[in-house]
Amino acid sequence: MSFIETDLSTFLEVLGKIDASSQPLWGNMSAQRMVEHLTDGINMSRGLGNFNLVVPEERAEQLKQFLYTDKPMAQNMQVPFALPDTALRNADLDDAIDEFTITWVDYEEEKDEEPEKLAVHPFYGNLTREEWLKVHAKHFTHHFKQFGLME
Repeated sequence: MSFIETDLSTFLEVLGKIDASSQPLWGNMSAQRMVEHLTDGINMSRGLGNFNLVVPEERAEQLKQFLYTDKPMAQNMQVPFALPDTALRNADLDDAIDEFTITWVDYEEEKDEEPEKLAVHPFYGNLTREEWLKVHAKHFTHHFKQFGLME
């Protein structure tokens, strides 16, 4: 399986296909909630928020190997750090996409300023910037497919 290229212009091209009434092919996120969820993932990779490892450290090392495969993320997966009833924080989908854009630009700038920085993922443990790009590629592809924005 191939995953989305991790650059902002590609993301925005895909997000340009969605509107507030878009329905998921699986799961129960709204389009706006999905975009805000992706932004949350970017912030996690920036080390923002209070995220801790939720699996034993040795298990995280095993799970991290998933990032190096061509396997997609599972549909309908529930994780304790992304609850379905999380309140929306933006007024509308356009504002959520603006927040996503600003957050990705901030991520890119920080990545260049601190290339060695590690940030924890609750299942995979401390990840490098390169490993976080693998997470984002799989994660964004997963949700873009959820909304029929990618094949």
